[in-house]
Formats: sequence, structure tokens, C-alpha cells
Amino acid sequence: MSKAGWVQPVSAGVLASVVGFASTFTLVLQGLTAMGATPLQAASGLAAICLIKGLVGLVLCWRWRLPVAVAWSTPGAALLIATGTLPGGFAEAVGAFLVTAALIVTAGLWRRLADWVAAIPPALASAMLAGILLNLCLAPLRALQTLPLEAGAILVTWLIAWRFARLYAVPLALVTTVVAIALTVPLPAGSFADAGPHLEWVMPSFSLQAVIGVAIPLFLVTMAAQNLPGLAVMTSNGYRLPVRPVFVATGAASGVIALFGGLTINLAAITAALCAGPEAHPDPARRWIAGVTGAVGYVVLGLGAGLAAAFIAAAPPVLIQAVAGLALLGSLGGALAGALAREAERIPAILTFVTTASGLTVAGIGSPFWGLVFGGAAMALAGWRSAP
Repeated sequence: MSKAGWVQPVSAGVLASVVGFASTFTLVLQGLTAMGATPLQAASGLAAICLIKGLVGLVLCWRWRLPVAVAWSTPGAALLIATGTLPGGFAEAVGAFLVTAALIVTAGLWRRLADWVAAIPPALASAMLAGILLNLCLAPLRALQTLPLEAGAILVTWLIAWRFARLYAVPLALVTTVVAIALTVPLPAGSFADAGPHLEWVMPSFSLQAVIGVAIPLFLVTMAAQNLPGLAVMTSNGYRLPVRPVFVATGAASGVIALFGGLTINLAAITAALCAGPEAHPDPARRWIAGVTGAVGYVVLGLGAGLAAAFIAAAPPVLIQAVAGLALLGSLGGALAGALAREAERIPAILTFVTTASGLTVAGIGSPFWGLVFGGAAMALAGWRSAP
């Protein structure tokens, strides 16, 4: 292949990794911190995710010559923020991550589990995701009230970029956030002393509350909002991805990542389109190079995870939440559209949405689980009443 033939897929892969990282890495750090991780543990988790998902993506792309894009679970990170710290602290969260990883592996080995996930009514799955995302998507408006000048600059940057270059809207908003923090917030001396890349082992602990409140909802949103759309992107671009090995590989890798404080990984959806679509190369057989480049890009970015985590830890949380909320507005819109698409399912979907968004906790189990329970009960009751 000519030099010119390499440029397009390589540039697409670089763009996919940079956009994927810059758009939501703040969300991952916020999610791990909300679960009780220390700044060093959060940095370790982010580094582990980037390094291992890059290696997994590299192997899968090379093995099948397909543009496979692997990502962290963005809705999963939002779920962690909405759930908050567990009674057993971050060790208990790591135990929940391990259970989620085991469930993903099981979905690859045992087809019935994957079928059960696919059988969840899409309206309820979308409504649960929308309820998880709502509070975060309100963060930019809260930031306007607390830090109007800085938040206003971030919002204006995002709006202008969204109008003229939507792919870069969130990364440019992130750059504005970094500049605003650097110019207006005095960062404590020594904030970046331990900013180098490192991995920190976290000994897990397990509880039924964490399994029901974190592991199962994390598995469901990862499968329904990441893996299934990721497969759809690949199929729409003419690729038949071996599903079972992908689930086993990403699930097993998620288990390793969890022991270093990291979140679940899965198939990418948005960045997958950058690597698998015609923008990567006119010839579909050459697009796997974009996937390889994107995977290598994540490994490189993982080496700077400590610096990113140190900066976020020293910055005002409200600004970090604001840029994370902007990154999730598109996901919230898609989730609400999916939840309300069918009139007959709207009331159960709305019940799932408001229950999830309420933050309700019963017996130590968070609102996403109860949202599915209440919405599912309402849908079952509606079906029973309309039956002949």
C-alpha cells in the first residue's frame, strides 16, 4: 500500500483515540472518585484502562484484520457517579467491577445470558440510562451559577464548536476548561509530584449490596448501551465481528483492569464509526489499520493518565462535572428518544426514568436497579391488563 494509503486510516485512528479519551476521561476519574478511590487509585484505574484496552484492541484488530474499537463504559462511569461511595469503600467497588467482568465473560460463553440482556425492553434500558445521565447533564447549568465566568467560557466554546465542528466540541470545551482552571485556580504546591504513570493494586471485597446495586446495573448498561450499539456499528459498515470471543476478551481484560482500580471496557460505538466507516479508508479491507492506530494511541495516552488525574484532583469539581455533562448531552438525547419512541411503553419508561434519576436507595441498593424493577412491573401489568 502506498504512503498516501496509510495516511487516511492512521489519521482516523489517532483521531478516534484522542477524541475518545478527551471527551470522557474526566467522567471516568469522577466515577472512580465517587466510588471512594484516592487520587492515586483513580490515576491507576485510568492508566490500566487505557493500557489494557489498547492492547486488547490491538490484538483483536490484528487477529481478525477488522477495525475493532474498544472503549471504557461511559454510561458505566455515569452510573458510578450517581451511585456514590459504598459502605465498604473502593475495595467493595472493585469487587463489583470483578463481578461485572465475570458476567461479561459469561455472556460470551453462555449465549442465553446475552439473550436475556437483549430481551430487556429497549424503552426501559434507554430510560434507565437517561435517568443515570440526567443529573450529570445538569452540571453545566449548576456550574454557571457557581463559577459563571469560567463555566460561561466553556459553554460558549462548546456551542460554537458544536455548530461548526461537532466532533471537536467536547475536546475544545475541555481545552477551555484546562485554560480556565490554570488561569483562575491556584493549584496546591506538589499537586503533580506523583503524576507519573503507575499502577496500584487494589484488593477487592465483595457484598451482595454491591453486586445488586453496582455490578448488575453496570453489566446491563455496558451491554445495552455500549456492546450492542458497537456491534450494530460494525454490522452497518459491513463487518461480521465474532461476538463471543469479543465478550470473553473484553470481560477477562476488565477483570484484570479492576484489580488496578479500573472500570469495565467494551466495544466502542461512536469512535467505532470513525475507524469502521468510509472516513477511515475507501477500501473496507484497509480500515483495520485505523483500529490498530487507535489502540496504540490509547496505550500512549495511558502513560499520561497520572498527569490528567492529578490535574483533575486539583481542579474545582463543578467545572470538571460541567465538561463531563456536555460530553453526555448527546447520549442523554438518544436515551430519551429511545425511551419515548413507542406510546404504549411511555409510562413504564417514564417510571423507570424518574425512579433512576431520583437517587432512591432501598436496602442499600441504588436507583438504577429499582428503576428497572418498577418500570418492568408497570410494563408487565400493562401487558396483563391488555391481554384477551
